[in-house]
Amino acid sequence: MRKVIGIGETVLDIIFKDSQPIGAFPGGSTFNGLISLGRSGVHATFISETGNDRVGKMITTFLEDNGVDASHVNVFPESKSPISLAFLNEDNDAEYLFYKDHPHDQLDFTLPDIQPNDIVIFGSYYAVNPVIRPQVVSLLEHAKSHGAIIYYDVNFRPAHQRDVLRITPNLLENLEFADIVRGSHEDFQTLYKMDDAAKIYQAEISFYCKHFICTQGSAQVRLFAENRFEKAYDALASTPVSTIGAGDNFNAGFIFGLIKYGITRSMLEQGLSETQWDKLLDCALRFAAESCKSINNYVSTDFGNKMKAEIQTS
Repeated sequence: MRKVIGIGETVLDIIFKDSQPIGAFPGGSTFNGLISLGRSGVHATFISETGNDRVGKMITTFLEDNGVDASHVNVFPESKSPISLAFLNEDNDAEYLFYKDHPHDQLDFTLPDIQPNDIVIFGSYYAVNPVIRPQVVSLLEHAKSHGAIIYYDVNFRPAHQRDVLRITPNLLENLEFADIVRGSHEDFQTLYKMDDAAKIYQAEISFYCKHFICTQGSAQVRLFAENRFEKAYDALASTPVSTIGAGDNFNAGFIFGLIKYGITRSMLEQGLSETQWDKLLDCALRFAAESCKSINNYVSTDFGNKMKAEIQTS
C-alpha cells in the first residue's frame, strides 16, 4: 500500500467550554490527520519533535497505539512539549492560545523512505517557520524527486499575522512544491486580506499550483483545477460538538480518497475528471463531519474500522 508521510508540530490540546477544561488530547494539524489515517488502515509516518516530558511520552505512545510510525519523532532532552488551549464558543468553533518552548525550536531527522505516488502532507506555521526551514525543504525536495504527491494545508493562524511579510518567501516556495493546496477562508483573510475563493485562486495560487481547495466552515467547499474547472460542494449537515479537527480531517479524508481510488501524481498532472474530484471531496467531507461529532481531534475508531474495510476492498 502507498504510504502517507506527514511533518508538523505536536501539541497537547487542552479544550475549554464555558471557561472550564473539558478534555486534553494529543494534537497538531498534521498529527490529527495522520491519527485518522492510521485508524483507517493507511500506512502513515509522522516526522516531528517533542520534549522529554510526560506530554512527549503521551504523544509518541498515542501515535503508536493508532498505527502511526513514530520512529521519526525526536525527543529533545532539554525541551518542553508545547501546549495549546482551545476555547469553544457557542457554535463550538475554537479560538486558540499556544504555549511553546521557542528557544528550543529544532528538528533533526533522517529522510524517510518515499516511493512514487506516496503522499506527503505538511502545513501550518510549521511549514513556513524560518528556524526549521532547511529541514522542511529537504523533505519536500526528497519527496518531489521520488515522485510523491505533495499536499499543502496552509492553515495560517491570525496569531501569526505580524509574521506574514517575513514568511512570504517560504509560503510561495511551499505553493510551488505542492500538487494540491488546501486552505480556509480565514487563512487567506489573514494572509491576503481576501476571502473570495475564486479571486484567491486567480491572484495568489494558480500561478504556483493548479489544484486548490478552499474550505469555509459550514459553508460550501470550493474546488479549482486546471482548464478552468471549478465546483462547489456542500458541507455535510451536522450539529458539531467541536470543529477543532475539521480541517485536519478534511485533509485526511482527501488523502484517504487518493489512495482508495488509486489517484496517482501523473493522473493529477493530466487532470482529473469531475467524477474523480467528486469521489475525493466526498471522502474529505465525510472525515471532516465525523471529526466534529466529539471533542476529539480525529475520526472515531469505529469510523476508522469502516474506512479500513473500504480501502481493503477497493
